[in-house]
Amino acid sequence: MSHTIQMKGIFMAGHSKWNNIKKRKGAVDAKRGKIFGVIARQIRSAVKEGKSGDPQSNPNLRTILEKARSENMPKEKIQKAIAVGLGKGDGGPVRELVYEGFGPGGVGMLAVAFTDNTNRTTSEIKTIFSKNGGSIGAPGSAMYLFSRSNDGGYTTAIPFQIKEESQQKSLQGLMDDLRMNDDIEDVFCSGEWEDKE
Repeated sequence: MSHTIQMKGIFMAGHSKWNNIKKRKGAVDAKRGKIFGVIARQIRSAVKEGKSGDPQSNPNLRTILEKARSENMPKEKIQKAIAVGLGKGDGGPVRELVYEGFGPGGVGMLAVAFTDNTNRTTSEIKTIFSKNGGSIGAPGSAMYLFSRSNDGGYTTAIPFQIKEESQQKSLQGLMDDLRMNDDIEDVFCSGEWEDKE
């Protein structure tokens, strides 16, 4: 009998350790996602200003690409940011879309996408919101909660403190799933909470 209890204790400790690792990895991935969003905006801007996606003839782009590599930004994300800066995509011209929506608990969210296929991207984003207990809103429904920041992103104009851990997890899950979509450059949420790590 004591042997069974001992084994159960070992299993639970392993499970707890795995959850902690997973949680830390999620926090690191979320921070990296934010960094990659900022760098992608800088790449786009450098390409537009320099009128070239070639780092040899565009010194600003070269500097930003060095920063991107030092942050281990995936090559595909770098190439996509350059293509967006040039206004090209595999399926034609690239458009910027800002999806306004609401996460669990009614927290306002913005998802900034660059796509050459609006219908596909819209469908994917709606599915991600729905799967994570959120919903897409009409234009203007969530934008008033944000203001444009100096780096081209958005900051929360009216922060909403989220105290419930379950809601924090749900919102983080939604933001992570959105960031994993290839067309999404960055995600902004009007909810704020402190990491307990």
